[in-house]
Amino acid sequence: MRDGHISVLVIEDEADIRQLLRTMLEREGFNVSEATTGRDGVRHFHQSHTDMVILDVGLPDLDGWQVLERIRDMSDVPVLMLTALSTERDKVRGLNAGADDYLTKPFSRVELLARLQAISRRQVSRNDPITTFDDGTMHVDFAHQEVTVDGAVVILTPTEYRLLATLARHQGQVLSSDQLIELAWDDPSGLAPSRVKYAVLRLRRKLGWGEGDDTPLETVRGFGYRYRARSR
Repeated sequence: MRDGHISVLVIEDEADIRQLLRTMLEREGFNVSEATTGRDGVRHFHQSHTDMVILDVGLPDLDGWQVLERIRDMSDVPVLMLTALSTERDKVRGLNAGADDYLTKPFSRVELLARLQAISRRQVSRNDPITTFDDGTMHVDFAHQEVTVDGAVVILTPTEYRLLATLARHQGQVLSSDQLIELAWDDPSGLAPSRVKYAVLRLRRKLGWGEGDDTPLETVRGFGYRYRARSR
């Protein structure tokens, strides 16, 4: 955020659409920067501190899916996909890949702004005044989305991080699979509880914890999952 305004990076190769987006967004007080190719978009994102990204799917060199993957490797910043493809399959692909929303061309100013405002509200609702979690075994820096276990840095995907952060913030509380899907996944619609089971298994492996009773990331059979801090 610069000068109290939300910054938006527009990655779009069509000049007319780029100009339209800039005009719409600047009238609403956004700070807008642009990139015309996928590689330029990734480079610009890496060098800047943008608050939000509008990403076209049909880009030269790297397409939107590849750019989204690289952005998600670096950050959980909100991403609105922009595309001429309107099938449900394409929308689901974008949301499952980590996009926050999906807007089909042509679009209206009202719809664009409504979707950006909805993304902003969801992002704000995820923010927590608690900046760190530390139980002597695991340390989570919520501000920088960094996790260490016994002093070693653990690399997690955005979804794995959100799942762990949710459980840590609710330590001692049993959360059902449905609750975790709602809290930790970008698009909870249509996801089966089995997604949580396999995500927890992957998370335990990355954290170096087994399946036994001594794991802090517990399965409470018939109810859900709980993070229970180990005794120091």
